[in-house]
Amino acid sequence: MRKFGLIGYPLAHSFSKKFFTEKFESEGIAAHSYELFPIENITAVVSLIAADSSLSGLNVTIPHKVGVMSYLDELEPAAEKIGAVNCISIVHQDGQTRLKGYNTDAFGFQESLKPYLKEYHKHALILGDGGAAKAVKYVLDQLGITYLSVVRTAAPGAILYNELTAELIHKHLVIINTTPLGTFPNIEAAPAIPYEWLKPQHLAYDLVYNPQETEFLKRAKAQGAAVKNGYEMLQLQAERSWVIWNS
Repeated sequence: MRKFGLIGYPLAHSFSKKFFTEKFESEGIAAHSYELFPIENITAVVSLIAADSSLSGLNVTIPHKVGVMSYLDELEPAAEKIGAVNCISIVHQDGQTRLKGYNTDAFGFQESLKPYLKEYHKHALILGDGGAAKAVKYVLDQLGITYLSVVRTAAPGAILYNELTAELIHKHLVIINTTPLGTFPNIEAAPAIPYEWLKPQHLAYDLVYNPQETEFLKRAKAQGAAVKNGYEMLQLQAERSWVIWNS
């Protein structure tokens, strides 16, 4: 028996559990399960892993992507540079348990973004500067795309939404929403950017995947921009987790 799961809090809805449960069923993968482990305090991860030797891997979601790092034995270079972990491999061997952290969000974001990039997509605006933005920044650095963060509260190296100008919008032809704005059930919410300045050369990417077309994407699409939601990113990062757990 091999068990996998997701730690975070709260865990009212989980893409991962649905994804892996359906994967195990459709591919005839027997004696495997994927469970939800809603832990409020990250210290509980120690007893969780110690209590079940069949636990072979974990995904990590908010608010533990940073806090869990101090409980790991090793980090892949990408996770270390990003400063966040969303996948853990658990290896039980010779009475020892070894934990290694990965960031598959970066892989999922990069692979889902690349097909949409044109030669003129050299500069990006990142809406929000929370945990989700960490992997986005890492990927943009890898792709050689410069970026500017846009935030609601003044922060070093970022600008406020009300400081966005037509010049900045026209220069930054990739706009990435890393905030939860527009997520179901609050589907009418959207980042407060001047959408009227967007043009067909723009690419609007929303990490939100529910609903399929957020208000952010609707408004960008109305200006002729190319749009992409975060669903494929989730699928890719989940598949990457599976590769890691079986490597």
